[in-house]
Amino acid sequence: MQKGALGVLSRAATLESEVAGVVLGSGVEGLAPQAGKFGAAKVYVCDDERLAAPLPQPRVDALATLVRDQDFDTVLFAASVLSADVAAGLAARLGAGLNWDLVDVVSENGRLVGKRPALQDSVLVDVGWKGEPRIGLIRSGTFDPAENGTDVEVEMFATEFLEHSLGAAMREQAHEESGGPSIEDAEIIVAGGRGLGQPENFGLVEELAKALGGAVAATRAVVDAGWYPYSTQVGQTGKTVSPKLYIACGISGAIQHKVGMQNASVIVAINKDGNAPIFEYSDLGVVGDLHAIVPKLTELVLQRKSG
Repeated sequence: MQKGALGVLSRAATLESEVAGVVLGSGVEGLAPQAGKFGAAKVYVCDDERLAAPLPQPRVDALATLVRDQDFDTVLFAASVLSADVAAGLAARLGAGLNWDLVDVVSENGRLVGKRPALQDSVLVDVGWKGEPRIGLIRSGTFDPAENGTDVEVEMFATEFLEHSLGAAMREQAHEESGGPSIEDAEIIVAGGRGLGQPENFGLVEELAKALGGAVAATRAVVDAGWYPYSTQVGQTGKTVSPKLYIACGISGAIQHKVGMQNASVIVAINKDGNAPIFEYSDLGVVGDLHAIVPKLTELVLQRKSG
């Protein structure tokens, strides 16, 4: 199961005594006990080959069936490209309210309140729901999973798929996924920006990430230029990450990128422009040519590991 989903489950378990998890897919029944470790008192599993591909509509069918049958009042998602589609489809199907880009959910005077950043993440605003079910999309990387449960009850359920939901089929993935751990789950991330100069120089970032056992990320400008896959984009229109170490190589540090990685425990910036905004919020800044610094850093990491 994904780190983001388990993090949202852990947070929900601190708000309610009875929280249920949902596992959808093909050959996924064995994942249910894992959800119990992170706070689910009960896990509902729909194991169906028609849920094997990462397509939204069959998942909307399954969740709509479950929410109606069990009369759930709240459904929370960890944000991803797929879950955003599913959450929007579920809200439309159920006539429910949807709040997105939440960075927290709290209980205030017996009602659920969402916290959402505004004004380029400079303030937090309270958002609510007019009715039930309430649907919330939590910003990626907001909550870390915390084991707080043991035994869990597992219940299998089936659903009827609508004809139009099965009308689409995945033939191939449009973009090759990057190797190594996903940026949402990685404890170490090495990110590259336009300062790399050309797409071939992403090899420098990849080698450092490999030496550190981390993942590779990219800025929106790099992704838009076709240098690297969208799945690695960090920022306001990409993914939000919270690794222990974030190394930014050739990244200016515009606010749109900052909101995606500012929760990293330690931020290291390498940039030849000493006035780059990223140095304002980095824990360690290195002013210099990344084409010389990054290979040397990789070499030192490998020496340290071999020694």
